[in-house]
Amino acid sequence: MRASCEHCNKDLPNTTSDAMICTFECTFCSDCANTIFENVCPNCGGNFVPRPIRPAKFKNKYPASNDRIHAPKDLSEAKLLIGTYKGITPNKR
Repeated sequence: MRASCEHCNKDLPNTTSDAMICTFECTFCSDCANTIFENVCPNCGGNFVPRPIRPAKFKNKYPASNDRIHAPKDLSEAKLLIGTYKGITPNKR
């Protein structure tokens, strides 16, 4: 579990319901995933789903990562990808 949004660097602790992931576990906050990228992952073109919250009983045994991946996306490139995939259902992308 990544600790932040890859685009805006917003903190996304394990306990938040604001984190969204794609099939490759690219991690974005819900605002970036839904508003900026319109449910199209700017890395792979897949869709986003809410990231699960790790149960508290496993927090110590399997701690979430503290690694931050902050790689803001080129929005002009992202818009091209969004334009390609936005109207296609995720199972047909």
